[in-house]
Amino acid sequence: MARGLLARIGDPSRHRRIDHIESITEHLRGLLNTRQGEVPLSPDLGIVHFVDLIHSFPEAAQVLQRSIRKTILEHEPRLSHVRVRQLAHDDPLVLLFEIMARLTDDPKGAPIRLRTQVSPGGIELG
Repeated sequence: MARGLLARIGDPSRHRRIDHIESITEHLRGLLNTRQGEVPLSPDLGIVHFVDLIHSFPEAAQVLQRSIRKTILEHEPRLSHVRVRQLAHDDPLVLLFEIMARLTDDPKGAPIRLRTQVSPGGIELG
């Protein structure tokens, strides 16, 4: 990723942390948009398929919440103390979750928070 001169001036550790978080976010985006069974060499990689849960609401939200947490714990070693909680959303076909975790290599254990929006089209992470 190209960066301008002004973006590189300042505390280099801060920029490394931002790049590290961007890398983790990008990995989670791919990981959480992978459905279990899609990767033949690792059938447990990814989360449960949203379509498989559509007929089991409201319990489906808790199943998906557990699946997101389990997937992150198993496949993203740069995060620890992962918590996932459901947030309210106006659209009943959209589930909103907040992911809270700590960076494993940060001595201060700096927390990060990400929001995910799950809809039939996939997961948006930001």
